[in-house]
Amino acid sequence: MKGDLSSPSGMKVTVMGLGIHGGGLASALFFARRGAEVTVTDLRSEKVLDEAIRQLHGFPVRYVLERHEEKDFESADLVIKNPAVAPGSPFLARAREHGVPVETDLSVFLSLARNPVLAVTGSKGKSTTAAAAAFVLFRVDPRTKLGGNITVSPLSFLDDLAPDAPVVLELSSWQLGDLRGKGILKPEVSAFTVILPDHLDRYAGMREYVQDKKAIFLEQEARQKAVFNLDDPWQRGFPEETRAQTFFCSSRKLAPGLSGAWLSGDEGTARRSPDEAAQVILASSLIPGGHNRRNLLCAGLMLFVHGVPAAAVRDGLASFPGVEHRLERFLSWKGVAFYNDSAATIPHATAEALRSLEAPVVLITGGTDKNLDFSPLREVLSLPRAVVLLAGTGTDKIRLILEERGVPYDGPFDSLKPAVEQAMSRAARVGTGQGVAILFSPGCTSFGMFLNEFDRGRKFKSMVSELTGAPASAP
Repeated sequence: MKGDLSSPSGMKVTVMGLGIHGGGLASALFFARRGAEVTVTDLRSEKVLDEAIRQLHGFPVRYVLERHEEKDFESADLVIKNPAVAPGSPFLARAREHGVPVETDLSVFLSLARNPVLAVTGSKGKSTTAAAAAFVLFRVDPRTKLGGNITVSPLSFLDDLAPDAPVVLELSSWQLGDLRGKGILKPEVSAFTVILPDHLDRYAGMREYVQDKKAIFLEQEARQKAVFNLDDPWQRGFPEETRAQTFFCSSRKLAPGLSGAWLSGDEGTARRSPDEAAQVILASSLIPGGHNRRNLLCAGLMLFVHGVPAAAVRDGLASFPGVEHRLERFLSWKGVAFYNDSAATIPHATAEALRSLEAPVVLITGGTDKNLDFSPLREVLSLPRAVVLLAGTGTDKIRLILEERGVPYDGPFDSLKPAVEQAMSRAARVGTGQGVAILFSPGCTSFGMFLNEFDRGRKFKSMVSELTGAPASAP
């Protein structure tokens, strides 16, 4: 490879997948600013990528859009792939055949930075857990940075990163799969939230999906720490596969001999070793739902074993406001509370959201299937006062459950506006004294109707503001 990652001037760098948020754009900016010859290639159109392209304005970047060309992979010194690009891409294979290394924004960052990393993964809850950990750490050390799958590439803050500042990374299975075996992911603390069926349109099965997830702890060293969810059957054998010190989160008090944290009534308590007195690390919280209490407990244990005092953890978690698109209450209007849960891309997440709200709920759900089992919705679809469907292949599975259980529904609607209008009409008819919640929790992906789940959530909030004439609160 001509040049190196720390001094890439003159290198020919192909960025595969500019995307509309995260690593592709940050990678292109990182190498362009350092004098590399950057080619950006993406199957999407210039119109779709307009915002990202505008941020590259002024840099001598060459674009190959709506196609890929083999020569850009064969003649490059380095290829940077977006995590959304499948590792089996024939273009990546051509690069490797010609001896061209394939990296990601995260592998570049981890190769260059020597900062203490706290890393979080899981099928759901990882964004809330990572954001909560970063929120509390920032109160202790304002140099703290948060990045990864939460749509902030760590390359975007590498130049401003103090040498010993803590970095919290949220990592998806795709990102972890790209890092597996490289010997560069050795977090000071790793953590799993919960493993649920997801991305089975990309993986052959759960075993392959979980195998990528496990990369978060496989290369940790004996002085480092790994946090596991004791209630998750998928994680039972994980502690034997890492050299790190192991700690456990649970909804029940830990058995003698185990170190970690558990929920005891309204509190979360933790201890670093079996003979250490337990300390409260989680008391009150601003975000609803039992699943979020478990997420906060996981974040609290990560911080506690990292050395943050229990009082600082408890006080910080009590003021954590939550994360955009994750059961985000963004507007109250005429007795109706609007919740944006667009990051609910699997049925389990929508089921947890429905269990979390006490007011009568009008549910907007549905979208594209990822080859998932929708049975987790079977027991909760009778909870909402009304169900409004957005069209999609996943919605076809939801309709079967609704019809089997005799639950009426509206739709499916082919666009968001009529769905929101119908939900607001249904909410007005519910008209109870305790208020009504309109919950946008699709339980599916967003392909086709939206760019991604974040675009979907923003469009929902914008549509609600347009229809009510009331501004949504800032995330």
